[in-house]
Amino acid sequence: MSIELKMLVWSALLTIAQVVVAAIGAMGQVGLPPLAGNREGLGEFTGWAGRAQRAHRNMLENLVLFAILVLVAQIAGKTDATTALGAQIFFWSRVAYVPVYVAGIPWLRTGVFAVSLLGLAMIVSQLL
Repeated sequence: MSIELKMLVWSALLTIAQVVVAAIGAMGQVGLPPLAGNREGLGEFTGWAGRAQRAHRNMLENLVLFAILVLVAQIAGKTDATTALGAQIFFWSRVAYVPVYVAGIPWLRTGVFAVSLLGLAMIVSQLL
């Protein structure tokens, strides 16, 4: 399996871990019964639980882009050292993004997010 596909699998696992963290935070604020229900009337989660939920949503949005780029690069036979490095940069910056966002460090969060975009841009650079 290529490095790009491995990073895609690891990114999916990271996304699963993030939903678990977000669920733990949500349970701490409202308890399990409201979360097991239809979730109508639940307000916004606050503090680290809200940040964990937003970090998870952000990962879902970016995972779609990452998956498309990796899969297109694979199918088109355009993988190389640049796409491999881009995939690794994306993954490791997303690993760093989670604790930075959950801890509530705004400018560092933005910087780490920008690094993940650099990883995506590296993959795109080999596709165009």
